[in-house]
Amino acid sequence: MTPGTTQGAHSGPGRRALLGAAALGAGGAVLGASGTASAAGRGHGGGYRSLPVPTVVGHRGASGYRPEHTLGSYQLALDLGAHIVEQDVVPTKDGHLVCRHENDITGTTDVSAHPEFASRKVTKKVDGVAITGWFTEDFTLAELKTLRAKERIPAVRQRNTLYDGRWQIPTLEEVLRWADKEGRKRGRPVWLHIETKHPTYFRSLGLGTEEPLARLLRTYGRHRKNSPTFLQSFEPTSIQRLAKLVDAPRVVLLDGSLTSRPYDFVTTQDPRTVADLIKPEGLKWISGFAQGIGPSLTLVIPLDAAGKLGKPTTLVRDAHAKGLILHPYTARNENSFLPVDFRRGTDPAAYGDVFGALKTYFATGIDGIFSDNPDTALLAAADFTA
Repeated sequence: MTPGTTQGAHSGPGRRALLGAAALGAGGAVLGASGTASAAGRGHGGGYRSLPVPTVVGHRGASGYRPEHTLGSYQLALDLGAHIVEQDVVPTKDGHLVCRHENDITGTTDVSAHPEFASRKVTKKVDGVAITGWFTEDFTLAELKTLRAKERIPAVRQRNTLYDGRWQIPTLEEVLRWADKEGRKRGRPVWLHIETKHPTYFRSLGLGTEEPLARLLRTYGRHRKNSPTFLQSFEPTSIQRLAKLVDAPRVVLLDGSLTSRPYDFVTTQDPRTVADLIKPEGLKWISGFAQGIGPSLTLVIPLDAAGKLGKPTTLVRDAHAKGLILHPYTARNENSFLPVDFRRGTDPAAYGDVFGALKTYFATGIDGIFSDNPDTALLAAADFTA
């Protein structure tokens, strides 16, 4: 990716969006073009089927505006009105679950600036891929708490570097406490979307993630069928294991490459690929232990050879026929992440026509979408439902 220059006026949520969120009780609603409020608080007591459609999931929080997987990013996503806030979890050396997109923390923390940890830089294979860096499983929680989070893609989101060093790596338990506190303040539950990262890899190290996750969910009352929590993983066996431990709704994530295989399939020599899983028989199998799928947006609408949006697939129709909801990933405002036909100008860090892209995605009938910019996605959803 070519480094951008600046994000200019597009570096954060608009003043109107922030003022609106504050006036509505810090995340109670976002007003659409019709003036109708889309209440972020829906879903109380009725389970995931009572969430607004399209549902907007704050991807790693509001990671378009704050360093991802920090309490600052989660708080902003909620304040902007996101219906759900996402966490990825990985374990520490002493078995605590912390919120990081990857166990490799080289690019998302200041660990490289800590001479006391210089010797812990190693090369290891994670899901069969060699990676050099620092990894959460080589640190105790106390050691990780000496680090500070930073922006993962500063070349694209240069303004986000303003917040480098402001927040620590949060534990999942800290996030659950935060969600409980914010829920009491708002008078409604705060929905979370929790992903187990590399579960087969961690289980091979004796650091299985599903059991400690289930214990935390039970401790905080998020283990029931109608609990305001989705559980998700790219490895179907992780979701099957969680299904035996808790009743919270579950989602199987699907990579955008049709020829790829979940890593648990690789280790068990299951020959099925993503192409197999999105066929009716694959979706029927998933529906036996999950309530939804989280496909890459390219599985909903593929890109053509020029990088433009092509013709929608039958995935939405086929998944709905099996009773599954769809929360595809990931909508982002920057040109570098948009289909070519929705880019504006040549600066990869500048914002493109994300409203046009979102309108096209929503028209396929998806039930929700992950977005780095939840305020943008909420306005697009309000336009679409209006």
